[in-house]
Amino acid sequence: MRIGFGLGTRSLTNDDRFGPFVDDLERLGFDSLWLSERIGGESPDPVVGMAYAAGRTKKLKFGTSVMVLPGRNPVLVAKSMASLDRMSGGRLLPAFGLGVADAHEQQAFGIERGARAAWFDEALPLMRRLWTEDTVDHDGPLFHLDGIGVMPKPIQKPLDVWMGGIAPSELRRIGRLSDGWLPSFIIPAEAAAARAVVEESAAKHEREIDPEHFGALIAYAVGEVPDTLLALLARRRPDLDPSQIVPQGMAELRDRIDAFCEVGFSKFVVLPVGEPDDWSTHLNEVAAAVLPLQTR
Repeated sequence: MRIGFGLGTRSLTNDDRFGPFVDDLERLGFDSLWLSERIGGESPDPVVGMAYAAGRTKKLKFGTSVMVLPGRNPVLVAKSMASLDRMSGGRLLPAFGLGVADAHEQQAFGIERGARAAWFDEALPLMRRLWTEDTVDHDGPLFHLDGIGVMPKPIQKPLDVWMGGIAPSELRRIGRLSDGWLPSFIIPAEAAAARAVVEESAAKHEREIDPEHFGALIAYAVGEVPDTLLALLARRRPDLDPSQIVPQGMAELRDRIDAFCEVGFSKFVVLPVGEPDDWSTHLNEVAAAVLPLQTR
């Protein structure tokens, strides 16, 4: 089992607190750091943040939760991801998605909401080829390449790609294209049922996802759950009480991780909702509560 830590879109990553925060994650033994992408948020571009973290650490892995792929040139994304994986010694955990249903974000990426899935479905397999083949010829609906090669190649062979999402179409796409699944705002029983859909889709396309590549992003409360999150949960998960999705405090967080483990999940990203008074103290508390689970 592995436990990483997510920052979401916090402004912590915009000032001199980010360096000590990264240092604490490495010192305490967290598996990974995860940065989200929001063009209008206060957090930095995730690739910039991951590069900073990579240069400051030796063991900490880092990933995106998630990086938007539709609207981006897959050749250039493949180049930046391969470079980051190689320069970090193979510590990259790339995770891609379609992007949030937000007019501001969609405008920034310059692609209509209805066109995102087709872009994703062509771009991701193309990136995999660019990471493994010396040169690539491709003639698709959106991209045309004649003898394009990306160097350097990633250290990880293969460079596994993770995806999120819980809608039926997303689960089928995960089985068809992804190497791992990291959903959010989901309870363990739902995750177990959805995993079966992912694995069925993978088998249909003659693929298999590593049993150790199923996990969950678990948002937990630091104090009261913010009204903005309550409103989001009311829209996204009106069928569930917020307490079923967002554990309160360290004991509930540990219990929630245990519940996911009982249904076969083993990779986790814990994400605080709310700002702790002191990040270093808080990270020590989280580490003491949940990191012993990594060594069971």
